Amino acid sequence: MRYFVTLCYDGTAYHGWQIQPNGISVQAILQQSLSLLLRQDITVVGAGRTDAGVHARMMVAHFDIAHEVDTKQLAYKLNRLLPEDIAVRKVELVDDDMHARFSATSRMYRYYIHTRKDPFRRAYSCELHYPLDFERMNEAAKVLMEYDDFGVFCKSHTDTKTTLCKVTVAAWHQTSPDSWYFEIRANRFLRNMVRAVVGTLIEVGRGRMTLDDFRNVIEGKRRTEAGESMPGQALFLEDITY
Repeated sequence: MRYFVTLCYDGTAYHGWQIQPNGISVQAILQQSLSLLLRQDITVVGAGRTDAGVHARMMVAHFDIAHEVDTKQLAYKLNRLLPEDIAVRKVELVDDDMHARFSATSRMYRYYIHTRKDPFRRAYSCELHYPLDFERMNEAAKVLMEYDDFGVFCKSHTDTKTTLCKVTVAAWHQTSPDSWYFEIRANRFLRNMVRAVVGTLIEVGRGRMTLDDFRNVIEGKRRTEAGESMPGQALFLEDITY
């Protein structure tokens, strides 16, 4: 029998979602907790993998077990056992052919920035202190939806088999006089892709890159030509659809 676990987490203390040989991960903590409560070795498969320090308001993972479990009781017990920076929203029985990763039709991320020093934002937003042309950045963001190969924004030396992604939403939104977030939705994302996209859009906003330059960067597929990868603490996996 297959179960989906919907959870959220503050990624500050973790080396990302995926199990690491030399660092603590969200997947490892969830897997250990499920194994303890269900009294057998449980393997957890996530909808994707967030990098070190990246947060998730919504992550979905699945596990298999031979017998039926009380989903409400399991969710309750998980929340009692898990650390305070990981919370389970629900556990639900799904069809055996449902897969947390491969059945997902889209994921949505948001990257948060602010332009005035603020001690209450520093852990979850990136502080910038130069003027940005958000109108131009939104023009560049629309360009992303014209392409399907985003190898230029992928971290080097990964095991990625394809760099094709279908971006359906990409836009900057202002939330206060000194804060914005970039929202992007696609069927899949490459490692480091969102932070690299944001870093390149910021180059456009600073006037260091034209819209034509932005297109050339995507078409050139050379990571060194794109903008820097932005810090992870400002990135949130916000939504997954099935």
